[in-house]
Amino acid sequence: MSSRVLGDAPGDEVRLTVLGALPEIHPGDDLPAMLAAVAADAGVQPGDVVAIAHKPVSKAEGRIVRLADVQPGDEALHLAAETGKSPELCEVILGESRRILRRRRSLLVCESNLGFVCANAGVDASNTAEGTVVLLPTDPDASARRLQHALSRVARGRVGVVITDTHGRAFRRGLVNIAVGVAGFAPVLDHRGGRDREGRMLVATDQALGDEIAAAAGMLMGKASGRPAVLVRGLATSPSPGSLHELVRDPAHDVFRSEADADGVVR
Repeated sequence: MSSRVLGDAPGDEVRLTVLGALPEIHPGDDLPAMLAAVAADAGVQPGDVVAIAHKPVSKAEGRIVRLADVQPGDEALHLAAETGKSPELCEVILGESRRILRRRRSLLVCESNLGFVCANAGVDASNTAEGTVVLLPTDPDASARRLQHALSRVARGRVGVVITDTHGRAFRRGLVNIAVGVAGFAPVLDHRGGRDREGRMLVATDQALGDEIAAAAGMLMGKASGRPAVLVRGLATSPSPGSLHELVRDPAHDVFRSEADADGVVR
């Protein structure tokens, strides 16, 4: 196991440890039991948080689509002609999307059925068999809760869970892991009403703790290592059921999306 320590003062350390390798996951595999076993080997304790990439979660839940089995409709055919993507892939992306917010050549920026904005609605062709794609879990919070229950049993206390995916960010270069499912802790810390070091009241400071955990874990998750889970220790979290939706900004408060976008106009 490899680990990394963040922080430079006694009592102010967060330790990240990559958990042991998982085998290739297939639909129907008992991923909660498998993850609990490698976490137990690492000495998981109450208060820890386990971050795991969504791909093994999605595979265990059967969220794999064979493109040859997809029948594209007229909208997918039109989108394929515009983007150069295969009609079958376009059909899958449309099925995972509430709306397409932006398109540029082959790039599709979608509002997914889960409510967040990302490329291709999270449909991913990496680390899966040729001719197949993997979708995000249908209900990633429920997926996280199932994992949390198994982990909490072996830890004999509360363990938080973050399911992660790699997303791009507006106005920033590069990809970063973010939380797409949360269980066992509050993923947003509301600092409003507190004071900064100069005594000024904080009026607009929400800390996206779930995304910060996902991003930190992403530094240690190998894309092809078979070790998609990271144990985070030493981070104070607030007990809560937790939910992805706490991290998703209401479109009404999003200054980067136009009113037309909110009304569902495809651009």
